Amino acid sequence: MLSGNCYKIKLLMRLLGIEHEWVHVDILSGETHTEEFRRMNSNAKIPVLQIDDDEFLWESNAILNFLAEGSELLPAAGLARARVLQWQFFEQYSHEPYIAVARFINTFLGMPAERADEYQAKQEGGRRALAVMEQQLDDTPFLAGSSPTIADISLYAYTHVAGEGGFELADFPLITAWLSRIEALPGYVAMARENA
Repeated sequence: MLSGNCYKIKLLMRLLGIEHEWVHVDILSGETHTEEFRRMNSNAKIPVLQIDDDEFLWESNAILNFLAEGSELLPAAGLARARVLQWQFFEQYSHEPYIAVARFINTFLGMPAERADEYQAKQEGGRRALAVMEQQLDDTPFLAGSSPTIADISLYAYTHVAGEGGFELADFPLITAWLSRIEALPGYVAMARENA
């Protein structure tokens, strides 16, 4: 499992002790563009959660919210829940487009010359996103407050491998400490193909 978006789901399921069957889908070979896969997700992307025979949910943060409902990792309502959503929107619009894309270009595509300028352009936005996280972690031990939530899972997925995209996490000591707090949670599982 090398997709941060899929890893979010795996990590949450392990933290909550949710039994599941994991099916590997090879996006690089085009498996998400088959007719069978598009019946599950017309957007042709992973992850997809199969709820029953013909009921599917896609988009990683939507899946996290669905699975975490009623757990300590998702506040029940109000401002606390809105803060979780705030960080999940931040992850999708201000973090993932820079850090995950830089990682993909560098690690999975091998830094092709035709994408070098794009890679460099991602560095500023990624550092800016990490700086926002660092500032928040100066106030609270977790992104949405004093205890872990799915906001942390959303942002942990690509932050902990940001080095693969050229981002120096040593420049962000509060993020480094936060990563350690996530990794110390009971049920934590690493992002690795063998953990799928």
